Amino acid sequence: MRFSQTLESAYASKADLVLAALLAVAGVALIWLNQADGSHFTGGLLIAFAVFVAAYRINRRLAVIAVPYLWLLVFFLVPFIIVVKISLSDPAIAIPPYTPTLEMSEGWTGLKSFFGNLDFENFEFLASDPLYYTAYLSSAKIAIISTAITLLVAFPIAYGMAKASEEWRPTLMMLVILPFWTSFLIRVYAWMGILGREGFLNSFLLWLGIIDEPLTMLNTNFAVYVGIVYTYLPFMILPIYATLEKLDVSLLEAAEDLGCTRTQGFWLVTLPLSMPGIIAGCFLVFIPVLGEFVIPSLLGGSDTLMIGKILYEEFFSNRDWPVASAVAVILLLILVVPIVLFQRNQQKQAEADQ
Repeated sequence: MRFSQTLESAYASKADLVLAALLAVAGVALIWLNQADGSHFTGGLLIAFAVFVAAYRINRRLAVIAVPYLWLLVFFLVPFIIVVKISLSDPAIAIPPYTPTLEMSEGWTGLKSFFGNLDFENFEFLASDPLYYTAYLSSAKIAIISTAITLLVAFPIAYGMAKASEEWRPTLMMLVILPFWTSFLIRVYAWMGILGREGFLNSFLLWLGIIDEPLTMLNTNFAVYVGIVYTYLPFMILPIYATLEKLDVSLLEAAEDLGCTRTQGFWLVTLPLSMPGIIAGCFLVFIPVLGEFVIPSLLGGSDTLMIGKILYEEFFSNRDWPVASAVAVILLLILVVPIVLFQRNQQKQAEADQ
């Protein structure tokens, strides 16, 4: 490396460190100036950016890896800790913060008193009331059945897309993604118009003469399944299509040369090799459906019991945030298992692609 390049690199390194120092000073100054009103967001953001600039200059790889971990820390771990704290607090009616509160001015005594007054009263209440574990079981049942139906509908579509000519694949892909361009709520409200007693589906069946009087489809579990399958269908189609598109056709030809029919080739070659996409699609549907709130609230009736509705009722109707937080914590703990399995599946798929 020539001397001029070395000098230029050193200058750039010092310039970045000076920039980081200026940002840190500005952040501290903003926090000090805003300490009266307690608004420290901008100052904290400047300090975090300064730390990133300094870390990037010192160790670029470490700085790049730190970004997703920082994101996870700020937008998942910290809010989750707050929710856990509220779930261990005493019930109150919409008067946050809930007791006990951490008094930093009291030092170790305040810290000891804070943790000593936390209890599992809200979790014991959830365990004693059958409403909550019935709602968890009902949510799991609806999520499993919805995932299975979505898989049955999505696989033929993904298979057809993978078998289509290359010039048609972008168009078919756009048709799958196109519903995402419309608001989620508008699509769910549209199903209310379709499934209602005076809706399009009942009118069509009456016109065909299949039924003599309108069917009750809205506010039932049937409507919930229809809404969930329609909404989450692309999440199942896309990973299966991605797997089938990369399928080596020569394997099917080899199976046919060895005496397999097309049906046997599908069961022995296509289906096993598409399992990574199927597993990824099932997780992508099951995980969000388990905590679904909007679809059961708008399309399901009072008999449709899902934990998302219970969570909403506790937060906004009963305004019992500690109990609602306990419900959310248990729901997240239930979801940890499929999330970990999904990550392992993604890791195995990435290793297989390499």
